[in-house]
Amino acid sequence: MPSKAESLRPSEPAPQPPEGRTLQGQLPGAPLAPRAGSPPDAPGSESPALACSTPATPSGEDPPARAAPVTPRPPARPRLERALSLDDKGWRRRRFRGSQEDLEARNGTSPSRRSVQSEGPGAPAHSCSPPCLSTSLQEIPKSRGVLGSERGSPSSGGNPLSGVASSSPNLLHRDAAVVGSSSRLPSLLPPRPPPALSLDIASDSLRTANKVDSDLADYRLRAQPLLVRAHSSLVPGRPRSPLACDDCSLRSAKSSFSLLAPIRSKDVRSRSYLEGSLLASGALLGADELARYFPDRNVALFVATWNMQGQKELPPSLDEFLLPAEADYAQDLYVIGVQEGCSDRREWETRLQETLGPHYVLLSSAAHGVLYMSLFIRRDLIWFCSEVECSTVTTRIVSQIKTKGALGVSFTFFGTSFLFITSHFTSGDGKVAERLLDYTRTIQALALPRNVPDTNPYRSSAADVTTRFDEVFWFGDFNFRLSGGRTAVDTLLCQGLVVDVPALLQHDQLIQEMRKGSIFKGFQEPDIHFLPSYKFDIGKDTYDSTSKQRTPSYTDRVLYRSRHKGDICPVIYSSCPGIKTSDHRPVYGLFRVKVRPGRDNIPLAAGKFDRELYLLGIKRRISKEMQRQQALQSQNSSTICSVS
Repeated sequence: MPSKAESLRPSEPAPQPPEGRTLQGQLPGAPLAPRAGSPPDAPGSESPALACSTPATPSGEDPPARAAPVTPRPPARPRLERALSLDDKGWRRRRFRGSQEDLEARNGTSPSRRSVQSEGPGAPAHSCSPPCLSTSLQEIPKSRGVLGSERGSPSSGGNPLSGVASSSPNLLHRDAAVVGSSSRLPSLLPPRPPPALSLDIASDSLRTANKVDSDLADYRLRAQPLLVRAHSSLVPGRPRSPLACDDCSLRSAKSSFSLLAPIRSKDVRSRSYLEGSLLASGALLGADELARYFPDRNVALFVATWNMQGQKELPPSLDEFLLPAEADYAQDLYVIGVQEGCSDRREWETRLQETLGPHYVLLSSAAHGVLYMSLFIRRDLIWFCSEVECSTVTTRIVSQIKTKGALGVSFTFFGTSFLFITSHFTSGDGKVAERLLDYTRTIQALALPRNVPDTNPYRSSAADVTTRFDEVFWFGDFNFRLSGGRTAVDTLLCQGLVVDVPALLQHDQLIQEMRKGSIFKGFQEPDIHFLPSYKFDIGKDTYDSTSKQRTPSYTDRVLYRSRHKGDICPVIYSSCPGIKTSDHRPVYGLFRVKVRPGRDNIPLAAGKFDRELYLLGIKRRISKEMQRQQALQSQNSSTICSVS
């Protein structure tokens, strides 16, 4: 029987047989084999089937009915393209061209196409991907024509729709038999597309998946314009903008090379009363903006205190102080309070900027005599801070000598108000009452806030500055000692390899006064696991060996208070034993502070910071790195191998 593809051919008028010839004894539907050496449709050719002998009919009988004349044609070749594409598994494994491949196809050749460039012009056609897996239907007739020309088939220019009905899987085997054993179907493409193109030229996914060498100059030139935003030509009906250099971003509303989501014009045209209001999510300090930077609404905070004892010499490195080994990541906000600071305050701040690097800027710096406070913040967070306000209190009777007192700095970050106080209380083993008086004067005399509105005025008190802010950190040299004398403390310190810190804290004057409620009401302190930070011999790890024999004590402390319970979570609370330029060891604490969204009714700092100090610190880092590299080069060049 004729194949289905033969039956779908358009009906053609059958040619009339030549006169004087009849097709006697031909069975309807019998296959006719063409004569060798002549085309099947050539005029005047006779088929061997016409010469077959048939039984002669008696002369008296009527002649039998004649068969309809049939033009001999070769059997139709199955169309594998649509047959395989209709297969369920093959259809699901089709691989569409990605955005990067589209871009490479427009620009011409690309290093990522290894099969096209590696093969020469004489490569066999069957090594390419099968036409059934083509990404576009326009390529099917072209590929079929190529295959047909290779096999020498005269019917390669037939109707391309003739193979639609040929959907049986057996046609694959029939086509393999017709073509021959030399042509094989190539393996299917992997079901998963290669990983997305990374912005980093040296990424592993780019090297392994796309086979791109990052050292090629043409790739670097081609990858640079991909970083340009193309959001101005997102509408397919309008021509591309001349500023749009990324062809991949035209396929979607969000470009893969930009972190900023596009703003739709209809949203801007709507002029909703909620957009840009003081309370809506679209506010600058609102919930949406807060979620962009802090999805869990927790800010990493570093608070440190150090009594420098007025020493001019600074430590060679502050990494142990500001970037402790216990912390895997740098913090969002650094607040450093100094008592009896060095004479060159600008040099101290420059060293802090140099250590923290270009990711941080000095948001505020305040001083009260030899009390210094420096506030560094990540430079991408300066837009969400209010104006920074400061206030000072002198607790000495003679106000000209500003060695004892307090310095307060306050600001609002998003919708959470912060207050940082560094203090230096009266010194002396038995002067507990004087230290309590210093605390009372401080909370009553600090005039904060001034211009920045209170976030919760209903819970504020005029007699206590710490009640006017959401989060309060009070740190400094409080000078509270360990009672019991030097001998008792040395006995606990020299018990063994592990010091019994809880036994030492039972003699701490500050903990005893806090339990009574006479000082630091509502404040808490993280658990102490380090040795007393006072008093050491300068440059040594031994406590006071002079004739005064001062008792080792926990004079340097960091306390915190939160208006909402559970907003402050201490992470690390420790000291820096490696910094020995003073008789005090620096004490620092790492905290996680919950931040709430706020209103746009506060005066913002407008991104202002100390840019001169920022540039000076960066130049210091660069010069030190160059000196280190030159020292390494000179050391390598001076190395001489002598043979004796």
